[in-house]
Amino acid sequence: MTGETPLDDDAVLLVGHGSRREKSNEQVRRLAAKLETRLELPVDAAYLELAEPAIGEAIDTLAPTCRTLTVVPLSLFGASHVKNDVPLAIQTARTRHKDLTIHYGSHLGVHPSLVDLLDDRVRAVEADLGVDRETADVSVVVCARGSSDPDSNADVHKLARLLYEGREFDRVDASFIGVTSPRLDDTLHTVTKDRPDAVAVVPYMLGDGTLTGRIVDGTGAFDDEYPYVDAGAGDPLGTDDRVVDVLADRWKAARSDSVEMSCDTCKYKVELAGYEEDQGGARAMLRSLVHQAEHADRESVDDDPHVHDAPEKHVAVCTNQTCAASGATAVIEGLRQGVRAAEDCDARVTRTSCLGQCGDGPIVAVYPDGIWYGGVTADDTDRIVSSHLDRDRIVSDLVHQTL
Repeated sequence: MTGETPLDDDAVLLVGHGSRREKSNEQVRRLAAKLETRLELPVDAAYLELAEPAIGEAIDTLAPTCRTLTVVPLSLFGASHVKNDVPLAIQTARTRHKDLTIHYGSHLGVHPSLVDLLDDRVRAVEADLGVDRETADVSVVVCARGSSDPDSNADVHKLARLLYEGREFDRVDASFIGVTSPRLDDTLHTVTKDRPDAVAVVPYMLGDGTLTGRIVDGTGAFDDEYPYVDAGAGDPLGTDDRVVDVLADRWKAARSDSVEMSCDTCKYKVELAGYEEDQGGARAMLRSLVHQAEHADRESVDDDPHVHDAPEKHVAVCTNQTCAASGATAVIEGLRQGVRAAEDCDARVTRTSCLGQCGDGPIVAVYPDGIWYGGVTADDTDRIVSSHLDRDRIVSDLVHQTL
């Protein structure tokens, strides 16, 4: 149409979480290939962490080939990755590629196609158990990973209710395998008090990994404990075409600048009871960089594939307009070179968007210490690495503030 960028100049970037399990990363690539066929546009895959390419690297590769790029997160719910991490990477890329228009799509979220897919997963369990919802009392448990974001957890309950409406189920409950409650074990014991003929547990997850295995094992243990109730666990969403349908809808909304995100219940935008400290742009961004509780070191990825080994320190360098003009890029490079050269320095250096200290930059924030340095130059980076990052000695003359 007149005034629109020709579709031949479009490209799409599908962003998965990333995993040490190559099977999970391959699933993102398969969905990207399916979406490319559906949209008849080039679709590449990128990852938040633990796999390559990273979002910024993928955008750098695509930038010379297109005028418009639409980034679509392959995330079930709108938690911190969707609200903070991906937007941060996109905003940083926009500063490098000023001639490239980058749209950002919504997460998968609550969608009729996904409700329909869940219904099919339940029917498969019913078939395995030899029950029919029209003649037997069948209860369903929709089990998600669980999040520290109340908005995300609320969507699980909404999906469960939508699955219940208009179907012949005895009840449909939302549950979680971790992070929040109600946990799967508690939900199953609550459901069994109604004495249903069968319980179908459906993992609301994309891939068949460790957490899905825990759901299957938990359902099996419940089935053994309660012989008068037949229980079985279904398959995750996988690469079903209905997932591609939702991704195509999210691309369309982003491409037409009509993305609708839930802001009325977003803990980063409004004050929610129990989450008051998460409100606010800079604090929310820094939380997404650190979230040490989820970045705990562990010996094996099998302990939890969604947990990431944490560096000892995380260094955030503002690269927004005023900091960039003051030499932030040279600061980042100096810090990264210093970290690489230091034998015992365990730190990760990351670009960030505005930290709300315009005019006092470049700003460098070191976490978990909560030390912000201001007016940092490339010549200061050796001191920050050798003193603070290597030996925990704060460079006092550079301190801007502490949090």
